[in-house]
Amino acid sequence: MSNSLVIAGKKYSSRLLVGTGKYRDFAETRAAIDASGAEIVTVAIRRVNIGQDASAPNLLDSLPPSQFTILPNTAGCYNAKDAVRTLRLARELLDGRVLVKLEVLADDATLFPNMPETLIAAKELVADGFEVMVYCSDDPIQAKALEEIGCVAVMPLASLIGSGMGILNPWNLEIILDRANVPVLVDAGIGTASDAAIAMELGCDGVLMNTAIAKAKNPVLMASAMKKAVEAGREAFLAGRMPKKIYQASPSSPVEGKIS
Repeated sequence: MSNSLVIAGKKYSSRLLVGTGKYRDFAETRAAIDASGAEIVTVAIRRVNIGQDASAPNLLDSLPPSQFTILPNTAGCYNAKDAVRTLRLARELLDGRVLVKLEVLADDATLFPNMPETLIAAKELVADGFEVMVYCSDDPIQAKALEEIGCVAVMPLASLIGSGMGILNPWNLEIILDRANVPVLVDAGIGTASDAAIAMELGCDGVLMNTAIAKAKNPVLMASAMKKAVEAGREAFLAGRMPKKIYQASPSSPVEGKIS
């Protein structure tokens, strides 16, 4: 079993993807990302300057595309039309790069994905040559539909964006994982290192997070913790956990040859 994360034909050694919002400044952003070991960093095109405003500080000066895979996302978009337009702008700003994260929200209160609009946008983007990683509900039927459209990765939520509530429905994630033929990455809801480890132990191909790191008391230290949690969770998944024995104890020491 390969231990590389492969997305759209490219291999990555890190399975932790991180966002770039909510940090104190670009210097803290860079320090946290370095500690995380992430190779893919996602950028909210409508909120962060990557060249839209030539007079303002540019995130790409701190996170150059020569060192990181910049993954533009459509945070703040509530319909397919806005999402598609945003990612076409991103393609121009990033010299034609086509790997993107699609995110179409339903409302301000929950930030749940608007799945009908997400499906419309995904179809248009795939037809336009984009390689689409897509934030979605943890509904296995919707996740499969996005894969069949041609998305290169599906990214079901663990819980509400920015909530830190952790993985609320591991059973749905397991169904998605069982049926998927593209990478499955948990996106949204991770609060601390144990949440990330659980996602990886379930068999997820990766984890994407922002607030859990950026809003920690020590973002750089939390980024380091998340890196280790993702690595530990992946190793535990590959190792295969022992079967659970409900209401049945088992002695740790051998019982054969016991002195009576």
